[in-house]
Amino acid sequence: MTKSYVDLDNARKDDQRDVMREIIAAGECPFCAENLRKYHKQPIVRETEHWLLTPNQWPYNHTKIHLLAIYKTHAERLSELTLEAGADLLALMQWAEKEYNVPGGGWAMRFGDTDHSAGTVLHIHAQFLVPDLESPGYEPVRIKIGKRKSL
Repeated sequence: MTKSYVDLDNARKDDQRDVMREIIAAGECPFCAENLRKYHKQPIVRETEHWLLTPNQWPYNHTKIHLLAIYKTHAERLSELTLEAGADLLALMQWAEKEYNVPGGGWAMRFGDTDHSAGTVLHIHAQFLVPDLESPGYEPVRIKIGKRKSL
């Protein structure tokens, strides 16, 4: 059986699921460098030694800014990151805060088994999030960790 690098159960939007079905059929990791442009249509806004920074193709509701920092090497667990990559990620998040003149927000990273992380892509990436407090029907942005158990 071919390994799946995406988890349809954790997708939030129909067009996202459509792209994920293509990824599953191809048996590719959508965040690995050789595949990224096939599936991710957003521009790269900054590149460092270890990370690519790009807008999320399917941003969370009520976000003004939703960026993804994608690790340039395929990794699925925190234990696969180097300390240098961690420092590079922090510097990238600091750059984004300054570049976008962010008054406040958050960043999060999921890792490992998508049943536990609730991630859609099994490739280490971090999310940089700024809420849009003025959006119609605003609700706080929430990060889901863990898949809902079937009833």
